[in-house]
Amino acid sequence: MDIDKLPKYYLLKKELIDRIDREEFKQDEPIPSERELMSQFDVSRITVRRAINELVNEGYLYTIQGKGTYIKNGRYSQNLLSLTSCTQDIIKMGMKPSRRIVASGIEMAEKKRQHLLHLPEGEKVYFLERVYFADDEPINLTKTWLPYRLVRGIEKFDFSEASLYEVLQNHYHIELTSADRSIEAVLSDEETARLLGITPDIPILLFTCTTYGKVDGIEQPVETFRCHYRSDKFKFYIHQVSEN
Repeated sequence: MDIDKLPKYYLLKKELIDRIDREEFKQDEPIPSERELMSQFDVSRITVRRAINELVNEGYLYTIQGKGTYIKNGRYSQNLLSLTSCTQDIIKMGMKPSRRIVASGIEMAEKKRQHLLHLPEGEKVYFLERVYFADDEPINLTKTWLPYRLVRGIEKFDFSEASLYEVLQNHYHIELTSADRSIEAVLSDEETARLLGITPDIPILLFTCTTYGKVDGIEQPVETFRCHYRSDKFKFYIHQVSEN
């Protein structure tokens, strides 16, 4: 292929990928500024921004609003097959977990929650919305609904400090057994982007999940949640084993 016929943004993008692969940049290190790239490669600002945006979307870079663009690392990763809390996942990655409550309370279960949690009409749920942090950096926004009849009094716990799963297991004696999860890439709305410290144009990963547990020996839905993960800082993996 005639290299002179390739778009300038593509050539810049390829050069940056080559530098990343050669590890000329350190993880979480900023790349040169737009002005520096424009001067170094003799290209326009539009060309630089297109190359950077594509590298962000492809998982090579991430941006921090008002600060710049950085080399993405692989520190934040989670096994999709594990049934663990966000707190446990952060600890396993060797980082300090923290949480900030956005909203919480007891409310009537709407139709969707009734269906997911197998609740009759008129049942209440406990709602909890939190931002999770790893080493003080926001990584996900989670909205959780629990059947209130299973967790009466749960509103008294301080979930900015306590782990929800530990409370369910140790205080309410609910044995978590399995979960049905789905995952999709979506664009963030302005409020979610604000809470996660990202720009609205960055794709994020949306998990929806119904968790099952044993209550008095009977397995039933005990939780449903919607969780938005930052795709610029977090990745997931699956460990596969051959059946042979």
